[in-house]
Amino acid sequence: MDLTGLKEKFDRDGFVVIDNVFTPEELDGLKKRMGEIVDEMNPDDHPKSTFSTYDEDKHAADTYFLESADKIRFFYEEGSIGEDGNLVVPKELAFNKVGHALHWLDNTFKNFTFQNNVKEIIRKVGYEKPEIVQSMYIFKQPKIGGAVTDHIDGTFLQVEPINNVMGVWIPVDDATQENGCLWFIPGSHKVNTVDYRFVRTHTTEPNKPLLTFRGRKLVFDQERFIPVPIKRGSLVLIHGLVAHKSEPNTSEKSRHAYTFHIVDSNNTVWCKDNWLQSTETYKFPNLYEN
Repeated sequence: MDLTGLKEKFDRDGFVVIDNVFTPEELDGLKKRMGEIVDEMNPDDHPKSTFSTYDEDKHAADTYFLESADKIRFFYEEGSIGEDGNLVVPKELAFNKVGHALHWLDNTFKNFTFQNNVKEIIRKVGYEKPEIVQSMYIFKQPKIGGAVTDHIDGTFLQVEPINNVMGVWIPVDDATQENGCLWFIPGSHKVNTVDYRFVRTHTTEPNKPLLTFRGRKLVFDQERFIPVPIKRGSLVLIHGLVAHKSEPNTSEKSRHAYTFHIVDSNNTVWCKDNWLQSTETYKFPNLYEN
């Protein structure tokens, strides 16, 4: 793991890839554990909630999603559920992602997330009080793994100052152009404001959306995106304001990834309108202190 020039590259481009952070055994352990979690999951105990960045209204109305900050919950891939509400693919191939408290509620993911390699990288960026606010295991299933449209994480996780959020993205499988690697616009994080937000409506009226998008939707120049294939064992840091996306997985190979988001809580305000909130019994854990 070579961290030479890490902060300089991150500040310049808004993302940086670090090679040789994790061992194949560690990543095999994550994939094995997620297989167990999926195997133990009873579909009858959970709503068949799909996750789509295209259908914003459906996503925004989903209470199951809203209340997942301190739980492990399951979100299906579009195309995995038939018109009759039953799965049209095997359960182990049906999910888009599992989130959002894997890093705290499951020992395998907790030990992986809070390891010294990760702490060393985040210290190198300069975060003083990093709190992990959410985690996700993303499947990007063969043939049906949907696109993640171009966006910035700051739309979904709002803080003041706006710069103090970062994503940590870890390929559990090799991420290639064929199976849906990340694409970035280098330097696009150098902005002063963020207008487009995914926020709570705070409504108490029945049948009204609990979440909505506000502001003018961001539009990015597609010609400026560059693909960033990433080998398993690597880690990519993603600035909360850098534009990124991934294309559908049309290949025969999966593109599993584990990702979590960190806020530097030192002199930072977490927006009360964020969909993601701590609770009376769950506070965002400090990376360095766990």
